[in-house]
Amino acid sequence: MSSHPTYHRNEKLLTVLPNYPGNKMIGQEYCNGEELYEPSFANVFRWKFLTENPQKAEKKADTWAPAVVDCTEFLRSDTDGLVWLGHASFVLRVGGITLLTDPVLFSSFGLQRRHPLPCRPEDLTNIDFLLLSHGHRDHLDEASVKLLARQNLQMQVLSALSMAPLLRGMAPTLAVQEAGWWQQYDLGPEAPLEIFYLPASHWHRRGVFDLNKVLWGSFLIRMPGGSTLYFAGDTSLAGHFEAIEKQFGPLDIVLMPIGAYKPPFMMEMSHTNPHEAAKATNIVRAGHVVPMHYGTFDLSDEPASEPLRLLEEIAAGGMLRAELHAPAVGEVMPWQEWL
Repeated sequence: MSSHPTYHRNEKLLTVLPNYPGNKMIGQEYCNGEELYEPSFANVFRWKFLTENPQKAEKKADTWAPAVVDCTEFLRSDTDGLVWLGHASFVLRVGGITLLTDPVLFSSFGLQRRHPLPCRPEDLTNIDFLLLSHGHRDHLDEASVKLLARQNLQMQVLSALSMAPLLRGMAPTLAVQEAGWWQQYDLGPEAPLEIFYLPASHWHRRGVFDLNKVLWGSFLIRMPGGSTLYFAGDTSLAGHFEAIEKQFGPLDIVLMPIGAYKPPFMMEMSHTNPHEAAKATNIVRAGHVVPMHYGTFDLSDEPASEPLRLLEEIAAGGMLRAELHAPAVGEVMPWQEWL
């Protein structure tokens, strides 16, 4: 593999960070910022076969799952709101425009939903923009993409560099717009929103031979009037939060991952624990935070109820400066009333 770096962006899109050269690649792999990050199978082996989970009994006894309420009425309306579907899947409606993030609507091998979806998958229609942060299977599900493509012929996918071939292998007619970090998507002259693809500290793999061949990232949505909603994607705590705050902060609403953090030797380069999530929320000077990436799938060693409990303790202790909203799955959050 060549060690000579190259830099990539979508030349058709605006880059909003001054002097940003594009996403660094070494050979065929995207770097995690400046550095090449390659998770090791040795750590997976160590976790699965050589390490005893000290919370094993506690985890087994912890059957907590998020409460679920039906959101079908909201989906069939044109009312603005924000709804958590579980894990990193949200429906956001802004001025009649409907966006959907990282939908995983079904259980699959190794990914069993611990709670129901708050609607029928068939009710996810009239989606204008599908935002896909990265290619991991708990964020990009082939069956979900195929269903949504069939049901939403007008839907545009906003995603990362090198994602289009992967998606068109699932749904050949999908309209896909790829962006690098710090780029603004072209939504057309009439769009009431601005959407930017921003950094995350993570990596890509779906198969044996595709390590880091598709970029990963986060999204910032600037709404009419200038209010901002930030979807952090999958990320560890890293310097991109300071950079995002400098470019766009303070942020109004942040959707921040809080789960899948134990054992740290396996997870700390991929995910934020609740303390790190609170720190990242504070760094971007968020006014409101909605936690995600917990409770839906069993991905790690911590008990199911621990992430939210810890975050609520952090907030109660005054260490979280944003207002915390921890909704039921399917609960309609009136984001416009928070601003």
